[in-house]
Amino acid sequence: MMIMAITTLTIIGCSSDDNNPDPPGEGGGEATCTDGIQNGDEEGIDCGGSCPNACESEEGTDLTGSITEDRTLDASVSYVLTGTLSVESGVTLTIPAGTTITSETGTDKYIVVQKGGSIDIQGTAAQPVLMTSAGQNPGDWGGLVIAGDATTTEGIDAIAEVGGIIYGGTTDTDSSGSINYLIIDYAGAQINSESQYNGLSLYAVGSGTSIENVAILNGTDDGVEFFGGTVSVTNLYLENNEDDAVDWTEGWNGTVVNTYVLHTIEGFSTAVEADGINGNPTLTNFTAVSTENGTALQFKKESGATITGLSLTGYVVSVDMRDNGALANVQIDGATADPNLTYLAPPTVDIDLFSWVENASEVETIALSGTITTDTSLDANTIYLLDGNLSVEAPAKLTIPAGTLIIADAAGTEATETYIVVKKGAQIDILGTESDPVTMTSTGQNPGDWGGLVILGDATTTEGVDAIAEIGGFVYGGTNDADNSGTINYLIINYAGAQINSESQFNGLSLYAVGSGTTIENVGILNGTDDGVEFFGGTVNASNIYLENNEDDAVDWTEGWNGTLVDTYVSHTLAGFSTAVEADGITAGPTITNFTAISTADPGGTALQFKKETGATMTNVLLTGYVVNVDMRDAGDVANVVVDGTPLTSVDDDVFNGTPVDITMFSWITGD
Repeated sequence: MMIMAITTLTIIGCSSDDNNPDPPGEGGGEATCTDGIQNGDEEGIDCGGSCPNACESEEGTDLTGSITEDRTLDASVSYVLTGTLSVESGVTLTIPAGTTITSETGTDKYIVVQKGGSIDIQGTAAQPVLMTSAGQNPGDWGGLVIAGDATTTEGIDAIAEVGGIIYGGTTDTDSSGSINYLIIDYAGAQINSESQYNGLSLYAVGSGTSIENVAILNGTDDGVEFFGGTVSVTNLYLENNEDDAVDWTEGWNGTVVNTYVLHTIEGFSTAVEADGINGNPTLTNFTAVSTENGTALQFKKESGATITGLSLTGYVVSVDMRDNGALANVQIDGATADPNLTYLAPPTVDIDLFSWVENASEVETIALSGTITTDTSLDANTIYLLDGNLSVEAPAKLTIPAGTLIIADAAGTEATETYIVVKKGAQIDILGTESDPVTMTSTGQNPGDWGGLVILGDATTTEGVDAIAEIGGFVYGGTNDADNSGTINYLIINYAGAQINSESQFNGLSLYAVGSGTTIENVGILNGTDDGVEFFGGTVNASNIYLENNEDDAVDWTEGWNGTLVDTYVSHTLAGFSTAVEADGITAGPTITNFTAISTADPGGTALQFKKETGATMTNVLLTGYVVNVDMRDAGDVANVVVDGTPLTSVDDDVFNGTPVDITMFSWITGD
């Protein structure tokens, strides 16, 4: 019979029975279990004692112990998992649609289907079965463990790393039951550094088992792990499992069809981790999306897989052969895996397939390019793949909300054809926040992967009205110094600076005749091939600017820019850069206030370089680690550079020892 702990509050029915005058529950007669009267050893009306069904409490039924007879739960009851619930060999546990099981916290809180046992989860899209935790914290409980009789490299009657569970045999067609429309949340309890539960642990489960429409979210360890076996899974959604989304070892050789992996938190391990021999499982239609970089596919030892319909978005590493295993063991879309490829592609799995998972995050990936002619807003719940140039035409405005991620993909086109441009008369509003900045990066994550952000305004420039930019043939410049091209706040630009030729390059942020009506603040520009930010004339002001390892100049201006730059921090840690500041053109100079530039590169390089007759008015400047602080490249008048109210008299003037800009104001960019 099933041993099931119940809460102390039970429903007690009362009835008069002339043939059984003894009080209920006090030994009057035998338990009938069907007559609507509490008698014999019944603990309630027709329940408990020797009756096959346990009594249900008003507060919910506790689940723990061993199930030794077939048992069907009741979807109208709120079950609490208070210990290990073990479905023994020869027994089936049936869980109907809409049932909720809430676990207490602990490594002994899990459901295990023993070898020879069976589970039948009968959820529907409208009423999935939910297994969750009371605390709703990752790792609260041990999830669902199924042990089967299929083959594993560990042999027959192997012992699992958790619970001493016995698994493995010779029946690859073994059936452990069926699972349909199941949500597992907050599982993955940690026993120690070597032993952890997962959301769904499948030990030598056979191909006779049916598993489809499963969502596993917010686990501390893996979403699903296959320990050998031949079982296959269809329609699998995995969100924010802190170790691996899908893990297999011990020669698993089943299939997974229609998998969607989502990573939106830092610190996860992989979308796939495989270990051991190459059982060559098949993954068909596998889409993985990361807003936090990371590794997509990792193969240890000699493991491998055949993968078709692969789509990876946002990962730094696509394929990692951790132990130098043969790349040929991993076949992706008919070819040997290539770690140099990003495998960026349109999603091969429709996220709407998992709309039944009500608490699933809605992060989609769509291509972004072409022309915007009417006011348009992007969606922070979408990852945008910039697969060409995106042009905002006058008088349209492009609004980009906080948290939006745009990934430039130059795999199918030239890097110099992949950029965002805001035309003269158009506007852009980038509405990032400190906690949710807007990020523009690239799939390859290499300097110069794409062209960055280009803004064209109607302010004055020494090139005149309707000048032609050195890139793209763009028209810029006019007579309206108060021109407004929009607002930029909390923006990160990474891996930009595509090179057209030796004379023409994109920058991270290119500002052509942008007017003072434009707001630019809290911007981080990192790892560019050319300049971080370059001003081509205009009157725009910028504040709170962080520039790290841009290979040419961190800040560059020309064509008579005369705006202001406040609170700028430049970091050079890589050798070979050009300058922290390069200025060119006429004598009229901008105002630079609170400027810190630090070089730890070897050699230290040049800090400030002024060409022709350029200059600047600078206040509170700190330069550290540079070989040359000031370079008047064309023998211009050094007095054009005014520092703390005094014109320089020599390039060797020791005046660049101001108070450093607080680096912590840029912690939102790198997390450091």
